[in-house]
Amino acid sequence: MAFTTTSIGPIRRAAVQFRSRAVVIFVAALLFAAAAWFLPPGIYRTTMAAVAGTLGFVVVWSWLATNLSGTTLGTANALLRLIEEDTAPTIVTGRDGRIICHNPAAAQAYGADEAATLTGALQSVLASPGAILFRMETRTESAGSAQEDLVTRQGHLRLGVHRVGDDKLLWRIEKSADRPQAGSDPVPLPMLTVGRNDAILFMNTAARELVGERARNMERVCPNLPVRSGQLNDINTSTGKMSCLMVELEGTAGRREIFLLPSVTDTERPLDGWAFFDEMPVPLLKLTRGGEVQLSNRLARELLGVENCDDKVLGDLMEGLGRSIADWLEDAAEGRGMIHSEFLRVKREDREVFVQVTLNRAKEEGETVLIAVLNDATELKSLEAQFVQSQKMQAIGQLAGGVAHDFNNLLTAISGHCDLLLLRHDEGDSDYGDLVQINQNANRAAALVGQLLAYSRKQTLRPEVMDLRDALSDLTHLLNRLVGEKVTLSLSHDPMLWAIRADKRQLEQVLMNLVVNARDAMPDGGDIRIETENLVLEEPLRRDRAVVAPGRYVSVKVVDQGMGIPADKLQKVFEPFFTTKRTGEGTGLGLSTAYGIIKQTGGFIFADSTPGEGTNFQLLLPAHDVVEERPVKTEAVAASDSPAEGVVLLVEDEAPVRAFASRALQLRGFTVLEAESAEDALELLEDEGLDIDVFVTDVVMPGRDGPSWVQEALQKRPDVSVVFVSGYAEETFGDTQSKIPNSVFLPKPFSLTELTETVQRQLG
Repeated sequence: MAFTTTSIGPIRRAAVQFRSRAVVIFVAALLFAAAAWFLPPGIYRTTMAAVAGTLGFVVVWSWLATNLSGTTLGTANALLRLIEEDTAPTIVTGRDGRIICHNPAAAQAYGADEAATLTGALQSVLASPGAILFRMETRTESAGSAQEDLVTRQGHLRLGVHRVGDDKLLWRIEKSADRPQAGSDPVPLPMLTVGRNDAILFMNTAARELVGERARNMERVCPNLPVRSGQLNDINTSTGKMSCLMVELEGTAGRREIFLLPSVTDTERPLDGWAFFDEMPVPLLKLTRGGEVQLSNRLARELLGVENCDDKVLGDLMEGLGRSIADWLEDAAEGRGMIHSEFLRVKREDREVFVQVTLNRAKEEGETVLIAVLNDATELKSLEAQFVQSQKMQAIGQLAGGVAHDFNNLLTAISGHCDLLLLRHDEGDSDYGDLVQINQNANRAAALVGQLLAYSRKQTLRPEVMDLRDALSDLTHLLNRLVGEKVTLSLSHDPMLWAIRADKRQLEQVLMNLVVNARDAMPDGGDIRIETENLVLEEPLRRDRAVVAPGRYVSVKVVDQGMGIPADKLQKVFEPFFTTKRTGEGTGLGLSTAYGIIKQTGGFIFADSTPGEGTNFQLLLPAHDVVEERPVKTEAVAASDSPAEGVVLLVEDEAPVRAFASRALQLRGFTVLEAESAEDALELLEDEGLDIDVFVTDVVMPGRDGPSWVQEALQKRPDVSVVFVSGYAEETFGDTQSKIPNSVFLPKPFSLTELTETVQRQLG
C-alpha cells in the first residue's frame, strides 16, 4: 500500500515541492545564462549573467538546506519505507508532538491522518495521553528509547518510542504479547485490572459477562475483601454468588491483575473451566485425592523441572512435609482441619527449589479433586535460611563465648602450671614426656575453642599488611608434609600481587584446612593447585546469597581433582559440624572455621564443585594499599636471661590463674602484688606511697570489670601501663580498651613466656 499525499505529511510535501520547483528554477537559470552569452558586452549582458548566477545559487542553497535538515526525498522515502509496511501503528512526530508522518495502520487504528498531534490521536484509547507521552519523551532524552505497557479500553498495549535524529521521535504501538487482549482469545480468561483503593480500571469481555456489568470497584465483585490469592473466593455474578478460584498478580504503578477461574468450585457444577488451566499465570496442578497428577500447566512444569507430569504422583515431585503426603492430601480432600499452605522441597537435581503449596477442593463428576496452587518460595526459604544461620551463629557465639571464658581459664591454669613444671625438668627427666603431652593437649583444646570462636566470628584477630606470596612461601614446606607423597602441590602467583590486611596465623589455618580437605578428596593421589591473582570488580558480584561490592580484591583459589561434592551438599559445607567424610574422619568444623575467619577479615569464600571432576574453593580478600608504617619496637620482646625490674599489680578472680601468673612474673624478676577483685585493687592503690609500673587485670570479674577500675585508677596514676587478659574475644570490650592509653590485650590461654614478654614490653 502506498502512502497518499495526505498521509505523507510535511516531509513528502517538502520533497515533492523541492523536486518540481528545482527543475523550473534550474531551466530558467540556463536560459538566462545562454542569453548573457550571446548578448554583446554591456548592461544587459551583465544583468542576464547576474540573474543566472542568482538562480543557480538558489538551486544549490535549497538542495543543501533540504539535505542538512533531513527532509530530502531520499531521506523521506527511506524513513517512509521503514514504517510503511509495518503492521503495527507507527507515527513520526517532532519534539512538539506534531505528527510528521504515519503509516496506514496508525491511520486505521487511531485516526492519525486526521489528528494534528500524537496526543490527539491517542485520546480515543488513553484517558490522559499527555502525561504518559511527556514521561516517555523525558526518558528518551537520556536513554535514546523508552517503552511502557498501558491498560486501555482495547486491552493491554505496549507503547515504544525511539529517537530519530536530533528533532524527531518514532512511536510504535502494538498489543502486548504477554498480556491478554480484549477479544483476542476465543475463550478469554476473566481478568480485572485493579488500581489503588480497589478501583477496577479494566475488565475484559469475559469478566464483564461473568459479573454481568462493568463494575467500578472490587467490593461489587468480591464482597469478602481482601482477595485471597490462590484460594476460592465468593464473587457476585449475574446469576448470584459463586465460588471462584482467584489469582492475584502484582503489576506496575500500584496496579494488580486478578484472574478468575469460575468453574473450579466446590459445588457440583461441571468443570468446563479446565480449558483455562494452562492459561493461568501461576503454577497449578490438578490432583486426585490420592495425589496422582491429572493436569499441570506450563508454569508448574517449569517450576518442577519436568517436561510432563503424566503418571506421576505428588510424592514423586516434592518432599519435606514431615508427614505422609498422602495423609495430607486426604485431609484436604475431606476438609479435615484448617486448610493452610505447606512448604515443600522440589526433587530437582540441577538446583534447590522450594514451593509453597495451597490446596483447594473441587468437584468433577461427583468426585473430589484437588487444585494445588504453587508459589516459588525459594527466595523466601533462602531468607529464612539466612535468618536461621544468623540465629545459629548468635547461639554458637554465645555458647562459644561462655565456654571460651570458663574453659580458657582452666586451660590457662593447666598449661601455665605445666610450663612451671617444665622449668624444673629437662629432656632427660622421666616426667618430661608426660608434661609435654599435657601441654600439647591443652593447646589442642584451646584450638578447638578457637574454632568455635572463629566460626561465630568472635575470635581475636591480629591483622597486619602482608604479601600472600611470602606467606604461602613460608607455608609451603608444612603444606607439602600435610599432602603426603601421592599428592602434588603446585603454586601459581600473580607477579604483581596486591597486598592484603589479615591475621597471618588465621589465614594460614584457612589454607591448611582447604589443602587438607583437597588431599582427603583424592585418596588415590592427584594435583592440588593454589592460584593467586588480582581481581577488579567493576560491578557488584552476586554469588549465592552474597553480594561482593565493586573494588580491588586478591583472589586465592585452591583447586583439586577429587571426587567432588554433590550439589545438594555443596550449599551446606560451611555449616558447623557438617561433613562429607565418614564418621571419625572429620569434625565438620574445618570449613565453618575458614568461613568465619574470612568473613571476619572482610572477605568472601565460595565453593564450586562438579562430582567426579573436583572442587574449587575461592577466597576474595580486599586489596590493601601499602603505606609506610611506623616500625614496631621489638627489642623488648625477645627473651632475656637478665632479671626484670618493676612492680606489677595482678588482679584476677580465678585463684589457679592468679597463682600461675604471680609465680611466672616473680620468676622473671618482677615484684607482684595480688588482688582477687577490682575493689581489692583500688583499696591497695589508696596507699599513695605505693609505686606501680604495670596493671595486669582480668576483664570480666564479679563486681567491677577490669576496664572500669583501671580507668578510675589511671586518674591518679596516668603513667601506669596496662595488660588486659581475658578468655573472651577482644571485640567484646575493644572500644573501651582503645580509650585507655598504654594498654594491650593478651588472650587466654597464655603461656608463661607470652605473659612475661608482654609485661616486659609494656615496661619498655
